[in-house]
Amino acid sequence: MKLSADDLPRHLAKGFAPLYLIHGDAMLLAIEAADTIRLAARVAGYSEREVFIVERNFEWAMLHNSAQSMSLFSTRKMIDLRIPSGKPGLEGGQVLQDYCQKINPQQINPDTLTLISLPRMDKAALNSKWFSTLAEASVVIAAEEISLAALPVWIGARLKRQAQTADPDTLEFLAQRVEGNLLAAYQEIQKLALIFPASHLSFEQVKDSVMDVARYDVFKLSEAMLAGDLTRYTHILDGLRAEGTATVLIVWALAEDIRTLGKVLRVLKNSGKNSGNISAALSTVRVWGVKQQLVERAVRRLSLTVVERALMQAAHIDKVVKGLRQGDVWDDLLQLGVRFAQTTR
Repeated sequence: MKLSADDLPRHLAKGFAPLYLIHGDAMLLAIEAADTIRLAARVAGYSEREVFIVERNFEWAMLHNSAQSMSLFSTRKMIDLRIPSGKPGLEGGQVLQDYCQKINPQQINPDTLTLISLPRMDKAALNSKWFSTLAEASVVIAAEEISLAALPVWIGARLKRQAQTADPDTLEFLAQRVEGNLLAAYQEIQKLALIFPASHLSFEQVKDSVMDVARYDVFKLSEAMLAGDLTRYTHILDGLRAEGTATVLIVWALAEDIRTLGKVLRVLKNSGKNSGNISAALSTVRVWGVKQQLVERAVRRLSLTVVERALMQAAHIDKVVKGLRQGDVWDDLLQLGVRFAQTTR
């Protein structure tokens, strides 16, 4: 069973399933969903909670033992299992499958509620047997990132929760100012609740209260580079510079995506395949999710020669950062974005 984060409170009000699974890369939504389940469980009498964080050498037997044992302090307890890497390993995968098979026949204590939290899963993990078994036995909440285009609607819904409204242009302005970052948007929405009473917010009110809190992210910068969006690239780069972001991190992130782009183009070249087979090349290089769409568009737009020159330019910038070459690193980073924006096949 799959639920959206918005549907979760209504579901919990009707009763609990024995197993909940949260996965995705939208940290805010994942945290909120987990907190919603924990709070509802506590109100319902699941007053004891055992937290397990799967790290190297994790003893999977603890999960089974906890599920079988009675609560020491109440008739109900909650197991909170977190797998930060999203990779339980062979043993963990088998334990999770066995765990799911025991839940429905209630071989596991029926007064035990289990919550499992995972990060964003790649295609291979989503197709794995352990994840498929887990998803089939669970109530699944996918905490997916909200696109910049959909963010104004999300912000409007959040404002409505605090009895505030705003017109579409104001919502669009706020979404752009936070550069698509949910955590930043959440903070600004909370601030608006503190500054203004429940009412309709004017554009001027929002504009005056919202600082430039865009969480200028090096990965967002890389996305803008791949898309050839020079305006956005420049805006984010200026923000990173103002925040004092380490240039070595910026160069690393850009170079990684340039290398990935080059690998895809080389696969196409070596196999003699045309652009109609880009999907196969992306799969070979293991490019998934949102990055897949960005790389695919870039592959259609750029040649291998251009990408190889861009990688050489990134290597030069890396030497500038390390003091091995002379130059203005920020200007060089800007020129790298210009290369991707202006060059076509």
